[in-house]
Amino acid sequence: MKLEDLNAKYDKLQERFGAKELNSIYNGGCSSNPDICFVFMNPTGRNIASKKSWEGIRSPWIGTKNIWDLFYSLDLLDKNIYKKIKSIKGSEWSEEFALEVYKDVEQHKYFITNLGKCTQVDARELPNSVYMEYLELLKKEIQIINPKVIILFGNQVSSIVLDEKISVSQCRKKKFIRKINNKEYDFYSVYYPVGNGRFNIDKSIEDIKYIIDSIKDKSRL
Repeated sequence: MKLEDLNAKYDKLQERFGAKELNSIYNGGCSSNPDICFVFMNPTGRNIASKKSWEGIRSPWIGTKNIWDLFYSLDLLDKNIYKKIKSIKGSEWSEEFALEVYKDVEQHKYFITNLGKCTQVDARELPNSVYMEYLELLKKEIQIINPKVIILFGNQVSSIVLDEKISVSQCRKKKFIRKINNKEYDFYSVYYPVGNGRFNIDKSIEDIKYIIDSIKDKSRL
């Protein structure tokens, strides 16, 4: 199975749970053994790739600014690309620039996805039941890309994926091991770094740097 094989299912779920005037957002980045798979919540209409007129890649965070502060602070984004992201309006992202950004993400060996691919017009809260509809599809994504570690952002996503009540503040830098199709994967729960969670971005950066260092240490063994 390929990642693209999941897109039709995401589009059907968009019809059920997303804004009818917007497209679902899929994923992007390094899709073959990335160092990290970052799992966010769900996209909003601020992602211009969700517009019906968009014909480029439909990856997370296209046309937004703040999340790229996180990746740049982690040395996971080219400086010139970051400067351009910060200097242009979201509506000024071209399909070519989106592709350039995600080629850089791929070169830095990480993968970006959302638990829910159903685009909403705004950052409204979604019930657990909606995210649960996507859980098995996320597990298939993880199987296909086979990351070294999975980072889950926020309490809600972490609780659903790990199948236990999670409070990020109580499990910082704690590794959770879960099996997907009989293979063990390492998971971490990290503060959500944008929107209402913007004030926690420094904690997110600290914890992710710790996780990156642990990956490097493990590779030396």
